[in-house]
Amino acid sequence: MLDPSNNDLPVIPAKRYFTIGEVSELCGVKPHVLRYWEQEFTELSPIKRRGNRRYYQRHDVLMIRQIRSLLYEQGYTIGGARAHLSSDDNKDNATITKQLIHQMVADLEDILELLK
Repeated sequence: MLDPSNNDLPVIPAKRYFTIGEVSELCGVKPHVLRYWEQEFTELSPIKRRGNRRYYQRHDVLMIRQIRSLLYEQGYTIGGARAHLSSDDNKDNATITKQLIHQMVADLEDILELLK
C-alpha cells in the first residue's frame, strides 16, 4: 500500500479540500508522517477547522508528493529536503505547475470519456 515509487500513486481527484486520510492514500504516506512533516516544512500548511481537523488543498498534496520524492526516492535528509525546497523555489514552482497541468489534462480526458 505504501510503495515508495511515485509512479504508482493515484491521480488526484478534482476536489477542493482533502482530509488527512485521503492525502495519506493519495501520497502513500501515513497520517502521523504528514503531521510530522507539517512541523518540519513551512511550505506545508493545511487549513485547520473544527476540532483541529486538517484540510489539505491540491497544492498541499503536490508539495507532499514532492517532499516524499525528495526523502524516499532521491535520498535527501529532512534538512536537505528543506534546504532544497527553499533554495530552488523557482524550479520547484515550475515542477508543481507541470504537475498541475498534467493533472488537469488527465481530468479533462476523463471528462471527455464520460461525455462520449
